[in-house]
Amino acid sequence: MSQGEYVAAAYGVVFVALLVYVAIIAAKLARLERETAELAELARTRHADV
Repeated sequence: MSQGEYVAAAYGVVFVALLVYVAIIAAKLARLERETAELAELARTRHADV
């Protein structure tokens, strides 16, 4: 392999790792948004009951 191919492979690995990281963060954000909505609904329900 030439040096250019190694550089391209390194950039590819970094790009894939970055995509995986972004996907994990997006999944965590979606879970947090869902949990926040559930907590807000629970708070509204409890407030209406009082």
